[in-house]
Amino acid sequence: MTSLLKILGFNPEQHSTKTEILAGLTTFLTMSYILAVNPLILGDAGMDKGAVFSATVIAAATATLVMAIYAKLPFALASGMGLNAFFTYTLVIVTGFTWQQALTAVFVEGIVFILLTIFKVREAIVNAIPVNLRYAISVGIGLFIAYIGLKNGGIIVSSDATITTLGPWTATSLIAIAGILIGAVLLALNVKGALFFTIIAMTIIGIPFGVTKIPEGFTLISLPSSLEPVAFKLDFSRFISLDINYLVVVFTLLFMDLFDTLGTLIGASTGANMVDEDGRVPRLNKALMADAVGTTVGALCGTSTVTTYVESTAGIAAGGRTGLTSFTVAILFLVALFFSPLFLMIPSAATTSALVLVGVMMIKPIVKLNLTDFAEAVPAFITIVMMPFTASISEGIVLGMLSLVVIKLCSGRGRELSIVMYILAVFFILKYVAPML
Repeated sequence: MTSLLKILGFNPEQHSTKTEILAGLTTFLTMSYILAVNPLILGDAGMDKGAVFSATVIAAATATLVMAIYAKLPFALASGMGLNAFFTYTLVIVTGFTWQQALTAVFVEGIVFILLTIFKVREAIVNAIPVNLRYAISVGIGLFIAYIGLKNGGIIVSSDATITTLGPWTATSLIAIAGILIGAVLLALNVKGALFFTIIAMTIIGIPFGVTKIPEGFTLISLPSSLEPVAFKLDFSRFISLDINYLVVVFTLLFMDLFDTLGTLIGASTGANMVDEDGRVPRLNKALMADAVGTTVGALCGTSTVTTYVESTAGIAAGGRTGLTSFTVAILFLVALFFSPLFLMIPSAATTSALVLVGVMMIKPIVKLNLTDFAEAVPAFITIVMMPFTASISEGIVLGMLSLVVIKLCSGRGRELSIVMYILAVFFILKYVAPML
């Protein structure tokens, strides 16, 4: 047991086993919705839902184990939200690719990511991001995940007049609000595992109100669905023919996954003071490798792009600091193969508290932002607001970095930026221009 903990980067003099495991439970419960949502979304692409569920679990467990053992960091990975929607509704339904061709695009992207990670290109990109933007990324993610939590809990709803507005008072929204308040009180009292206990309490409270639904014929244990309908169903025909539209798809997936992952790693690590004196994430390249391996394995198993989950911040906020946290998440994913009915009972209203309260924690670096220099303040502001406004971490980062390059250049301060930033700016422009060609 001691040797395993050492492999996971756990130091008994600095860390608590109970805290790390509770942190893993918190992260898992906060992100477990993907086990219900991913099969539904990829099912719309014509894929077998049961097989996708198993593929989602295996890909998430594999990637998170790599994060735990190789990177020794408390981040969890799974099929990315937004990336799965892009897979189904853009690549398959709108563009007309088969789901097999779309999976191949994900697989190629994963291989490219592995190569970029081996040669430390991804790490160079992260280190090129100015400190002010790193703080802004943390703040932006905080607002974004709080927005997700409020929306999932029905506290805010869509509005034709104002885009979003305060939702009606329902059992769902009231339980979500109660969870936020109870979680805040527990955090104020410094209760360890406050977010985890709040999720469990809200799930139980939701049963008599119909918010937590116990399905008819509920069984605690069920055998995993076979991967056969979706595993290893790759179709390289479009890639071999050098279809320009297909290559643009791979390029787009690269950007979406790269900056979603970088944003989460930088933002969460900065917000939790897990960075070094230069503001850099420890063992970043190894963390990026976990993402690359997860995406490649996920495509082979039959699921969309795997990425580092922003919900990992819930476990970090609960005290997770080592690979033991992510190892716990990986084990729970594997357990979910057999206990999926139980895990899928947790309603989104129960996880609202974790997302909103972590959002509060994530905006702490806002006090470190340089807001007196407009060349720094405007890009930071764009980064922060565009994440929730576009519902995309990667778009917020891309637009923030592009604006920084433009403003610095036009104000005669271009030398303050590294060559990597200019190279990235060219690719960012191509990202938006290529689909129009």
